[in-house]
Amino acid sequence: MNRIRRIVNDELFEWMRDIRRAIHQWPELAFKEEKTAELISGELKKLGIQHRTGVARTGVVGKLLTGEKAPTIALRADMDALPITEDTGLPFSSRNQGVMHACGHDGHVAMLLGAAALLKENPPGGNAVFIFQPAEEGEGGARPMIEEGVLDGVDMIFGGHIERHYEVGDICIKSGVHTAYTDAFDIRITGRGGHAARPHETTDAVLIASQMVTSLQTIISREIDPLHPAVLTIGYLRAGSVYNAVAEKAVLKGTIRTTDESARNQMVDKIRKLASSISILYDADVKFNHKPGYPPIINEEAACDIARHVAEKLAGRDRAVRLDLPSLGGEDFSFYLQNVPGCFVRFGAAREGHEKISSHSPNFDFDEEVLRVGAAYFSELVRHAVKTLHRK
Repeated sequence: MNRIRRIVNDELFEWMRDIRRAIHQWPELAFKEEKTAELISGELKKLGIQHRTGVARTGVVGKLLTGEKAPTIALRADMDALPITEDTGLPFSSRNQGVMHACGHDGHVAMLLGAAALLKENPPGGNAVFIFQPAEEGEGGARPMIEEGVLDGVDMIFGGHIERHYEVGDICIKSGVHTAYTDAFDIRITGRGGHAARPHETTDAVLIASQMVTSLQTIISREIDPLHPAVLTIGYLRAGSVYNAVAEKAVLKGTIRTTDESARNQMVDKIRKLASSISILYDADVKFNHKPGYPPIINEEAACDIARHVAEKLAGRDRAVRLDLPSLGGEDFSFYLQNVPGCFVRFGAAREGHEKISSHSPNFDFDEEVLRVGAAYFSELVRHAVKTLHRK
């Protein structure tokens, strides 16, 4: 951390910390990040960095240009919060009831602004683009940002995410497939309701839904190659309204997580066939609706080499963690990587006393020292990427 502290002094760290806390107090949901965008725009203006607002509705894009033909490196931070009621007890807890930064996006914004400040003070010899993106949490804000031209002229892009499973100072990198497909689905069952005392006159939607839940798990255990990571989770099941009536309708909602496209297609096909066969078995209407989500992040090898070099230089080889396995989480940074090469990393941010608290929890928090790490890493990343691409 000594080298990182030399790059990010206490004054800059405190500035980033104050920004993070201000954003944390006023979290905003996808495509509603108006206060957040206004704050970002104000800080970029103070730094003297040209930028435009209203990109993909609430996004902000800053540019630091050399005026010469030179490599252009983009950095991305997401801005949106989650529909969660905060229960951290922090003095800067959310003042927007029912909305919370429970995934660290407030920290991502602060560290990217920190990197922008460092690069403005000591220009990198190339061009830098700072992408502050709305709506990562399920809405896919990356796609409209790309459609509005944020990647025009960009040679390489980098991003990162706060990670509670690792200590501050760890920078975790995985080449190749890094995250999963994030497909969602719902299954809507319509049977025949009736009195609980005469079930033979009904078609019980609760029974059918229960059969679906247990049968779905056999797709993972018996149909998918165990060498291909896959998860199927039912997160929602609703049926009936009273204790003494057989439910006529039931709804299941869930997610499929895979890292292999053939496994993904196989799972979708198996669920569709299962719904059809159960429909015939119980003489009920069972409709399966598949909702494609984000594709996986696939980190490009050359960009990973640049990321790894910077991580080792800043944090030391023992803190530049090589991840062997992909995460089954999802990230719409993947859409950027379908257009330009790049690399997405994880920043260790475990906070003492919060080791067992996951992201998307009302008690989520992280060690703010990670802001130093992220700002230093991103700024040095741009410098090294520019030099590397210049030599090619």
